[in-house]
Amino acid sequence: MARRQALARRIVIAFRALTLAVSGLFSLTVVGVVLWVENDVVSESMDQQIDSVLESYQSTQRWPELLGNTRFYAPGLTEEVPVALADVSPGFTEIVSADNAYYVFRKTIAGQSYILVRNQGEFEAQERLLYAAVIAGFMASVVLAGLIGNFTASRVMDPVIDLARRVRNRDQLLVLAPALAPDYSDDEVGQLAAAFDAALGELRAALERERFFTSDVSHELRTPLMIIASSCELLSGRVSDPRSRELVGSIHSATMQMHELVQVFLLLARATANQSHDVETVSLGVVAREQYEAWAPKFAQKGLDFQLQLAPGGEERYPATFLRVVIGNLLRNAWHYTDSGQVVLKVGEKELSVQDTGIGIPPSMHESVLQPFVRLDHSRGDGLGLGLSLVRRICTASGWVLRLQARTAGGTQATVRLER
Repeated sequence: MARRQALARRIVIAFRALTLAVSGLFSLTVVGVVLWVENDVVSESMDQQIDSVLESYQSTQRWPELLGNTRFYAPGLTEEVPVALADVSPGFTEIVSADNAYYVFRKTIAGQSYILVRNQGEFEAQERLLYAAVIAGFMASVVLAGLIGNFTASRVMDPVIDLARRVRNRDQLLVLAPALAPDYSDDEVGQLAAAFDAALGELRAALERERFFTSDVSHELRTPLMIIASSCELLSGRVSDPRSRELVGSIHSATMQMHELVQVFLLLARATANQSHDVETVSLGVVAREQYEAWAPKFAQKGLDFQLQLAPGGEERYPATFLRVVIGNLLRNAWHYTDSGQVVLKVGEKELSVQDTGIGIPPSMHESVLQPFVRLDHSRGDGLGLGLSLVRRICTASGWVLRLQARTAGGTQATVRLER
């Protein structure tokens, strides 16, 4: 793909290209006119002069005197035809030598050959001067076009450059940021600024609605979820039947997962609104062990080899809720799409990865599966395709980097780098 040129540079290039075309056409026209004058006008003039000389001789029986730069050769004249002109072709001929240049016109009437010669040295000098002037004018026009193009581009592009700079400014995204349109004239740039203001206003409104919805729903769900969790804890102490105790435990586990997701949505909503908030932080290794213990029974029931590879060190702390959801969703995705083999949760310094030997994700879908409601295989599980998209939202809000890779041996590796 060709490298994109700045708009101002394209304006200058357009000016120079236009000037190059117009000046080039004008210069070629001048050269063409000069050649036409030489070949047609001078030829016709010399032909008529021969006729005039012959008419004068017929009427006076004397050869008329010609200008000093003109020679006439005819039968009966004492001056012989020079050797260089003896074999000249009939009609107009231009002879150029190292010392001089001549126009020669040879005409045959009633078997008699007449030759008219004009010294064109002075004309050739003027012609060279004209060509030099044409070339100089051509070069000057191109340079002048560049200067005018630079000046015009600067005057025209200053408002556009200023608008682009202000649009790129992140402060423009703030709610209290002033509108752009009032600072520009009512022209195309002003209309563009007004369109940007309108689009940004609609975007702000949509983001505000989403933030309020997420915040309100999450806040309203916290209380009933805590009631359900507390009830499960009380109920588990009174139930003696193992099957019932298992069901109560499943309800409690699902409730805590929902509570954790609600907390995630609240944190994301506050992060979108740039609100400061105190959250529980924990090291990556602690959450990795916790998630390994929670998921190990599920992988064992499926006959999968589930491993935790934990590197030493790594005591830097991160939001606990975000870490739990990120690792949990990546493990859930691996559990759904791996039928045999192994799943490895690998934790290093400021980095975690989940490797599986499942069906894999085609490289062409690495970006699409991170979008909401996109699933690789609808026959596996009853999810909605929101797990990986939520992981991506958390990574974006936290400044982390999520990367999907196809493994050479089959399967997928999802890596989260906990710093940019």
